[in-house]
Amino acid sequence: MRAEHPAIIPVASGRSRQAALLRQFASYALLTLTILLAAVPLWEISGRALHPPDPGSTAGLSNFSRLLSGTDFLRWLANSLFVALAVTVVGVILAATAGYALSRFRFLGRLAVLNSLLVTQIFPATLLLLPIFLILVQLKLINTFLGLILVYLVTVLPFCIWQMKNFYDTVPETIEEAAAMDGCTPSETFRWVVLPVSAQGLAVTALFSFAAAWNEYVVAAILMQDSSMFTLPVGLRLLHQDSMAGQGGLFAAGALLVTLPIFILYLLLSRFLVARIQDISLRN
Repeated sequence: MRAEHPAIIPVASGRSRQAALLRQFASYALLTLTILLAAVPLWEISGRALHPPDPGSTAGLSNFSRLLSGTDFLRWLANSLFVALAVTVVGVILAATAGYALSRFRFLGRLAVLNSLLVTQIFPATLLLLPIFLILVQLKLINTFLGLILVYLVTVLPFCIWQMKNFYDTVPETIEEAAAMDGCTPSETFRWVVLPVSAQGLAVTALFSFAAAWNEYVVAAILMQDSSMFTLPVGLRLLHQDSMAGQGGLFAAGALLVTLPIFILYLLLSRFLVARIQDISLRN
């Protein structure tokens, strides 16, 4: 009978624990470095926003006061909120229903629809600007919020539909069968059973739709020709022109305020986003 070596197990266990600690340390170090790199631009723009416009005055909120009272920032803010919220609401509704249909039903042309959604992601949005502009001219939707909203929806919907379709694929069909046995109609099952368990996917879709419409500049700069119809990214271009003339504080203050809606929306949806990331990690 061979003699056993009980010391081997603790040594192996100690090495695995050291390797785990090393990986954890490397992860935290990388995360800290990423946060620092992301904080540098925010620190710089915050300093410029709080810098007094006059050399003799003290630092404070004077740039923000001048921004809100002396420019059309509030009008641009209202325009951006209207467009982004419209794109978010309509985009979530269409993505939720279309994604569910593509996930649950088998119909003629289903594969063609899925492939066409993927093909649209191949072409950059700037390549489609000319045909989109010509179409909107024919429809008399240039310099209108409706035309801008339609363009944004066409841009974000392919990704949102695919994202919701993939999420529905992970929802077991047994809960829908149980609801049907309890007497629920298909529409009631979708509304009261499927949608509540799809909150994580809906949150990701809403955040992506809002951020895409809120941050977009090129399409809005081409379609919106009246300054009263500008969205925030287009309006900030005017402030950037002022910053080239020594008024950088206004542009910095505006750029800082632009980030607040996205930050607030992320905080509101963070628990759904974290849960979604955890689910993906567990599956992988």
